[in-house]
Amino acid sequence: QVQVVESGGGLVQAGGSLRLSCAASGSMFSINAMGWYRQAPGKQRELVAVISSGGSTNYADSVKGRFTISRDNAKNTVYLQMNSLKLEDTAVYYCNALIRSSDYSVKPYWGQGTQVTVSS
Repeated sequence: QVQVVESGGGLVQAGGSLRLSCAASGSMFSINAMGWYRQAPGKQRELVAVISSGGSTNYADSVKGRFTISRDNAKNTVYLQMNSLKLEDTAVYYCNALIRSSDYSVKPYWGQGTQVTVSS
């Protein structure tokens, strides 16, 4: 019933910028934290950035100072502004949302992923 969909991925040159969006929809009481993860070929999925319902943020050291996570609670949407992109940022980026149901249970939901490719 709950759907999480990412958009905004694509091909960008090193040093360029890209903005990812993730929208959650369906039956839910509220959304707690939302975050972005990424997985490069041959590597494990890793945390990129997370943002709480109150707006607190955390970033991986590798993206700190270059990426900015934000959210629009009214639209149930989280964004990831990626600047100064590097070749190492190439990966499939996944959106995750911690969603609370009416019974107060909190469950993570994942998007299908969006490909980000940084070229030289």
